[in-house]
Amino acid sequence: MTTEALTASFAAGFIYGISPGPAVLALFTLTAISGRAHGARFIGAHLLGDTLWCGLAILAIVGVSQLGHTLFDVLGVICGAYLIWLGWQAIRNPGDGTAAPIGAVNPARTGLLFGLTNPKAYPVALAMFTALTAPFVKSLTWADAPAFMGVAMVGFVLAYAVLLWMAGLAPVRHVFTRWHRPITRITGAMFVAFGAKSVFDVANALRSR
Repeated sequence: MTTEALTASFAAGFIYGISPGPAVLALFTLTAISGRAHGARFIGAHLLGDTLWCGLAILAIVGVSQLGHTLFDVLGVICGAYLIWLGWQAIRNPGDGTAAPIGAVNPARTGLLFGLTNPKAYPVALAMFTALTAPFVKSLTWADAPAFMGVAMVGFVLAYAVLLWMAGLAPVRHVFTRWHRPITRITGAMFVAFGAKSVFDVANALRSR
């Protein structure tokens, strides 16, 4: 496998990891309010989910048939319901300092659930890696898969390190601390929207089949 192919896989992992989404919003809120240690546990556990979905995407690129619809339909509903529940909890946050931000009680468990119950991760990862590695796909073999995934993981870790660093900066933490109540509720509303869209997408997919 060429250096260009490895570089493309690294870039795909980094771009995938740093792209905004529910997990990034949760990371920024949690880190700003509870500190980088909580944020690191959250995003470290989330990385396990990314490894699963991006690993499946890479296997599909190398030659495994893509997974069927049923798994992603079920996960879409689970993920949507989970995000709606998290969002509703955030919206109901009294904002008086008595309620912890999302993931504060058990950041590792929350991060793992975010990573594993994200049905969008597989198609997004598949599209990302295919777009950036298309020129090299025909030359990839099973022997290349570990190295291909390894450099992608380096991209994930670097992206999450950048996000964690940004979330822990004093000005960012000051803004999140001062405006904790509206930011938490806005984040909650976005989670509800993400969750509702996930369930809606599944319903639309089922109707179109």
